[in-house]
Amino acid sequence: MDNGADLIDLNEILTDIVVPEIEVGSVSESKPSQKDIFAEEKRKAWDKSVEARCDFTYRLRLTRRSNVNFVSIWQKSLYGRTLTEIKADDDMVQFFADSIVSVIKEMLGYNLPNGDWAVVTTPKRRHLTKNFATRISEVIAQQLGIPFYEDVASCRSKQRMNAVFTLNVLPKEANLIVFDDFVTTGQTLASMRRLLEQHEKNLVFFTGINNKL
Repeated sequence: MDNGADLIDLNEILTDIVVPEIEVGSVSESKPSQKDIFAEEKRKAWDKSVEARCDFTYRLRLTRRSNVNFVSIWQKSLYGRTLTEIKADDDMVQFFADSIVSVIKEMLGYNLPNGDWAVVTTPKRRHLTKNFATRISEVIAQQLGIPFYEDVASCRSKQRMNAVFTLNVLPKEANLIVFDDFVTTGQTLASMRRLLEQHEKNLVFFTGINNKL
């Protein structure tokens, strides 16, 4: 048997096969566009129509937030004056101070000048001069008869979450009343505690409005 007669010439078959041309787009053309998560976004305007409000109904409470216990005397509400209106009213400085001082005296005693106490507040964020919390803290200290240390801490970052504060002035008093006008997440108070507790200061936190329902 002649095996050569049964052989098939594959070269002749392959030359008759035509491979169709397929156009393949480049990777950059076929890849869907993605948002740059690191791109700086334009800051949205503050919508004051949904701004927090307070009706100043007395609601003394102890709250723990961001691992910090603080005492507040009012609660954010659906109706009442907006935070912008409150801060713009000079009469509210005295009103806040009078209300807070009475609570401080009831909780810490009426003889604070002999107890090595002082008042401090959180860093200024938008105001280079005295802000609302600073003005209230000054009156609180006057009424209690103890020192007030302005600008104890500073913060270059505008973010409130996990902010790192820098110490400017270290009060000599061992016991510090830390006051803030409004508290929402408690992160600012937590930053103050991290800053001052490393200097062996005893801290008690007070705020006017608990800005979270």
